Amino acid sequence: MASSSDVHVRICGQEIIKYDLEIKALIQDIRECCGPQAVLMDLNSTVKEKFNQLRQRIQDMEQMAKEQDRETDKQAILSEMEGHRKQMLSNQMAWRKANLACKQAIDNLEKDELLQGGDLVRQRKATKESLVQTSSDITESLMSISRMMAQQVQQSEETIGSLASSSRTVQETNEEFKAMTGTIHLGRKLILKYNRRELTDKLLIFLALALFLATVLYILKKRLFPFI
Repeated sequence: MASSSDVHVRICGQEIIKYDLEIKALIQDIRECCGPQAVLMDLNSTVKEKFNQLRQRIQDMEQMAKEQDRETDKQAILSEMEGHRKQMLSNQMAWRKANLACKQAIDNLEKDELLQGGDLVRQRKATKESLVQTSSDITESLMSISRMMAQQVQQSEETIGSLASSSRTVQETNEEFKAMTGTIHLGRKLILKYNRRELTDKLLIFLALALFLATVLYILKKRLFPFI
């Protein structure tokens, strides 16, 4: 059975993967964004929030590694954490490149609109709508994966609860066994005590009977044989 620490590490890793997928989807949206600037700003704001959440969970995993008792477990978690950190840095670079590309595309689009007029605007609009639809489809696919990861996280949390309940049951059973052991020891002491008392009583009865018989024999001797 997996320990509670292993389950927490697994949940943390699943949440990191979920944030990573969400960031990749947002970067793809930025890469395909054709404006206006307000849309790009909203996307960047969301990306910053996701990076903060991702960074916090990576730090949590690093702390979990430091709390491990076995060096092998510690190194394994640190290795996984380092992989997530490198992936986060890669996402940050991709984010910057996507922003540059998007800003360049927006600038070019604005210039083309000024130079070529309404026909080009309609063409660009159609292209933009197509890109937005494609981006929406990709985002929906990634969000579906994210929801699946969230379900796995929920199942892992339920597993933790089950482990905690099992631990309490084992502890209560152990306490009951301890109480039963104490009762058995007490009963054994009482039985030994009663056995000793019974032996003492038998000895006293035997001595009293011997004394009685000796007294009867003495009286008979005096009555029947007074001259002896």
